[in-house]
Amino acid sequence: MSFRRISPLDQLTSLVETALLHDQASARGRQRPSPAGEMVDSHLSTPERVDTAGMMRVNHTGEVCAQALYLGQAAMARNEHTREHLLNAAAEERDHLDWCQQRLDELESRPSMLNPLWYAGSFAIGAGAAFFGDRVSLGFVVETERQVEAHLGEHLERLPPQDQRSRAIVSTMQQEEAEHGAQARNKGGVELPPAIRKLMAVSANVMKTIAYRI
Repeated sequence: MSFRRISPLDQLTSLVETALLHDQASARGRQRPSPAGEMVDSHLSTPERVDTAGMMRVNHTGEVCAQALYLGQAAMARNEHTREHLLNAAAEERDHLDWCQQRLDELESRPSMLNPLWYAGSFAIGAGAAFFGDRVSLGFVVETERQVEAHLGEHLERLPPQDQRSRAIVSTMQQEEAEHGAQARNKGGVELPPAIRKLMAVSANVMKTIAYRI
């Protein structure tokens, strides 16, 4: 009797499948209501509505990327505890994704049409970061969340003061992204080199510029 040798690609495929199943199961058990709750939707002028929809589209795409990054990192994680941490974070990020989608629906807008592309690229980046070890992978989470926290702060400054529904969502997301970064740092995430941090910022700005419009 002959046995088929398991290739690295087979192992990666198995890990990805496990990550996806874990994420889906966690998401079903951890869905939380939107922070907007029963807040009454305020009147927005047409320019305010268009700008707000653009920002929420960017945030939605950011959560698509976060899902892919975490799952890519989890698929290549060396340590089971690191993998579990990444998958749990991905499940919480899915709540953010749902909240942004709900708000886009309320604004009669849509997600980025390029989300499949953002997802594929982010998954590859996440897996690539994890290739260098769990401490580097967790450091990637720290820097990613630091940059996300900052851009959500910019959105809070730009959002119309009367738009309490969008502001509640973005504020809660900002708080939880900061928590994810702190948790990754506490688990041993290392500080990434300045050149890598700069490249991440440039890539994120490209995504935000495109997703705002498309």
